[in-house]
Amino acid sequence: MQSSTELRSLLKRIDHRGYPAYKDTRGAYQFPGYVLSIDHVQGDPFASPSKVSVRVAGRTAGFPKELYRGDHQRIALQDELTRQFGRRADRFAFKAKGSGKSGLISVSRCTQEVLERTACHIDPRTGDVVLRMEIGFPANGRTINARELEKILFDFVPECVKHALFYKNMDAGRLRAIIDLAEDQHYIREMLPGMGLCAFVANGSVLPRESGISPRPMKGGVKFQAPKELEVTMELP
Repeated sequence: MQSSTELRSLLKRIDHRGYPAYKDTRGAYQFPGYVLSIDHVQGDPFASPSKVSVRVAGRTAGFPKELYRGDHQRIALQDELTRQFGRRADRFAFKAKGSGKSGLISVSRCTQEVLERTACHIDPRTGDVVLRMEIGFPANGRTINARELEKILFDFVPECVKHALFYKNMDAGRLRAIIDLAEDQHYIREMLPGMGLCAFVANGSVLPRESGISPRPMKGGVKFQAPKELEVTMELP
C-alpha cells in the first residue's frame, strides 16, 4: 500500500498529460485515519465516473457494537452513514472544475426505504466501515487537471469522511434513535406471524403519495386511522 504523499506526487507528475495517464492512480493509499482506494478509473471525462472507496478501521470509526450487532441494526446504520456522506458530498460536487463529469462526487441515492446497499458496509465482526462513491476525475478537454483532483481527494473527501464515518463527530442521539426505530420495526415484523397478521400500518401514517412517480407523502393527505375493531396494540422493546 502506498501513502497519500505518494499519491500527491503521482498527481503532480501526470498533470497536463493525456487522460489515460489517470489509470496510473489505481491502487490503495493510506490517508490519516482511513485507506482510500481508486478501484476503477474512467476512460475519459465524459464516461461513467471513476469508482473510489474508503475503508475506516473499526477502532478508528468508533461506532459502538450495539449499533450494528444485528443485521437490522447494521443495515439501518449503514443507511444513515450513506445518507450523511451523500449530504456532505453534495456540498462539494462540481466545485472542482473541468469538462464532462469533472468534479462529480456521488454516492448511492437513498430513498425512503432502508435497505442493504453496496454503497456502505460495516463488518459485523470488526466494525470496519467501507463506503463506495463515484468521482469524476477532472480534465480540461481530455487533458488531465490533477490539481482539481487533488482538491477532491485531499480536501473534499476527507471532510466527508470526517463528518460521516467517525462516530465521535456524529450526533450520537440521532444514531441511537435510528437504531431504536430499526429495533422496533424488526420486533413488529417478528411478532406479526404469531398474531395471525401479515402487515402493520401505524395510526397517523400518510399513505397517499404526492404523485405517481414520487415516494414522498402527499401534503395535507388524510392520515390513516384503523377502525377500532381492527386496531392492534403492541408493547415495543
